[in-house]
Amino acid sequence: MTARRRRTAPLLLATVSTLAVLLTGCATRADSAPTSPPAASAPTSMSSDGASTTAPTPPGTLLVADFGSDTATFVDPQRGAIGSVRVGTAPYAVALGADGRAWVSTAEGVAEVDTRTRTLTRTIAHRTDTGPSGTGEYRGGAMGLALSPDGSRLFVGVNIPGRNGVLEVVDTDSGQVVGVAPVGRRPFDVDVSADGREVYATGHDSFDVTVVAAESLATRRIEVAPYGTEGGLGSWLKPHYAAVRPGDGKLLLPFEGERLAVVDPATGQVSVEPMTADTHQHGVTVAPDGRLLVVGSGPITGSDAGPSLTVRQPDGTERVYPLGLPHEDVALSRDGHTAYVTGGFTRDGYWDGITLVHLDSGATHRLEVGHRPLGVAVL
Repeated sequence: MTARRRRTAPLLLATVSTLAVLLTGCATRADSAPTSPPAASAPTSMSSDGASTTAPTPPGTLLVADFGSDTATFVDPQRGAIGSVRVGTAPYAVALGADGRAWVSTAEGVAEVDTRTRTLTRTIAHRTDTGPSGTGEYRGGAMGLALSPDGSRLFVGVNIPGRNGVLEVVDTDSGQVVGVAPVGRRPFDVDVSADGREVYATGHDSFDVTVVAAESLATRRIEVAPYGTEGGLGSWLKPHYAAVRPGDGKLLLPFEGERLAVVDPATGQVSVEPMTADTHQHGVTVAPDGRLLVVGSGPITGSDAGPSLTVRQPDGTERVYPLGLPHEDVALSRDGHTAYVTGGFTRDGYWDGITLVHLDSGATHRLEVGHRPLGVAVL
């Protein structure tokens, strides 16, 4: 595989082609979003007094954050949207607890959602001042977030426009912010070690992962820049999302469909393995069996390949599924056979839907869902 040339981009771009992907997303909105049947209405049941009530949310339902709206949408993978709940401005990521509670990051803070009744329980405001609530890829407020293994703590990456971000620690019982730690700039993603002792915040604009001790909140910075840091804030080649590899606990961060940065959080060492998709890459998830799923959001230059989903086996072999339209994030069905890839973006270029990728056959199916769906979790 030919090594990629280092590239930089100006901070302000006049125009880009529909499928040209920028560092943090892709270009103008897709000309024709896929069509699908109208979304089904939320299922209802009757209470003992004859009143209509919302039926319990079935297992396997998806919850997606509508980054272009103020809602999170519940999606039946077969029928489409079955309901939504208002959570706050520009919802970004979703974390799901074993107790049926979900947490959605927004510009104002974090929304706690009861997934069984599909209702908002409460909103937890930031302790950190992030300025007025806004929308779009550079908005202040909560971005990546993750739960501790026991569900008692929620770790929230908070973007503070113009400077480095912070990690806020939320007690999930009281709903109070109980700690704050400094992290890198624009914390796109937050992950937690399997034993819950460490938290990893991926700093998009600072080319790094900040390792945070969960108890003391002591921090260590690890630079993750397999293409270097040339271009600074204008560089195309920054980290986006990470996954914790089962077994050894190392962090996996894909770059450009060419290089996988493997970070040892204990030593700070970064090794690089080759990848094959040759496309700008964003969202990731890892399966219990060690398969890594990576969203390719489209080309940076005309020579790059189009949008795709890469499934990388633990031995490094890869299968690349073409997607046709740009996408951002991915979740895996509980049986491990279907990937759910969201069409939203942190930047322009999104479409309002999800692609279902059947990993055995390679067949794809699109659902029209929400408005700029970004983060996704499987109930």
